[in-house]
Amino acid sequence: MAGSVTVRDVAKAASVSAATVSRVLTSPEIVAVGTKARVMAAIENLGYQGGSTAAVATKTRTGNIGLVVPDLENPYFASVTKGVQARALALGYFALVADSDEDPRSELDLARRLRPQVDGLILCSARMPDADLLECAQDPTIVLVNRRLEGVTSLFVDDTEIIRQALGHLYALGHRHVAYAGGPTGSWSDRQRRLGIEAVVAECPALTVTSLGAFAPVFDGGLSAADQALATTATAVLAYNDLIALGVLARLRSRGVDVPGQMSVVGIDDINAASLVSPALTTVRAPLRRVGSVSVNLLMDCIESGASVRPVEPIQIQLVVRASTGVPAP
Repeated sequence: MAGSVTVRDVAKAASVSAATVSRVLTSPEIVAVGTKARVMAAIENLGYQGGSTAAVATKTRTGNIGLVVPDLENPYFASVTKGVQARALALGYFALVADSDEDPRSELDLARRLRPQVDGLILCSARMPDADLLECAQDPTIVLVNRRLEGVTSLFVDDTEIIRQALGHLYALGHRHVAYAGGPTGSWSDRQRRLGIEAVVAECPALTVTSLGAFAPVFDGGLSAADQALATTATAVLAYNDLIALGVLARLRSRGVDVPGQMSVVGIDDINAASLVSPALTTVRAPLRRVGSVSVNLLMDCIESGASVRPVEPIQIQLVVRASTGVPAP
């Protein structure tokens, strides 16, 4: 039983945070006497085998975790960041946040710079190649969000299910030709969504999905995508994310196209702005702050146990039907 006891178990028994337990083990001189006594008593009572200073002396804890995101101006990553920061603080950790500006090389450089300052690293929607990710995974402990790589703990949204729900909704309304406004080249999530489109179309031969290409995952990307969609016979547009979808809505409006009377639009993520525009955007919701919170829990588990990987279930998603979708015009 003793071997299965974790730092989190000790923290719960002593009514302190996991970070406080780590400080007792690595830097006991900075912990209040009463708190230290409670932690040491819990360690002895539970038989925690990692409880000696010598066992952890090879790695001094910093009390920090790192988070690298592609673009903090994107509401998706801003919400995930809020979830990470809130959960980290609740556990006694401080989150150092870095923005790679959608640049894979900058992403790797930021991860390298953060290494000596953190106990673990969360890479959200990483754009870098697998080889660079494996380098990052050597030290410190990392967790991937919206990216899967064998041998690395990951948390992800089921992209195939996202596509299935979005296209299923449009098909049920009567749409048989949908245009897909894809995400940036190199996006792992976009590749998974395209595979999801292939799977859905294979199951439903009556449905045609036309790829409009790769677009920057921002409002301006949607402006260009809308023009390309109008050059096809598609009656609906499925966008890589809500920001692209909002750009599509704006461009359609400026060209006098009625939504949803002449063209339906579906986004992905359910950012706050999705319900504020007119018409309100139909989208597939992911609980973004919970994504951030759960990613911190996973990282703490890996740090405390020294374990490699544990199976992770995908985050559940939900279709949110609003006014931007309707039956196609005759």
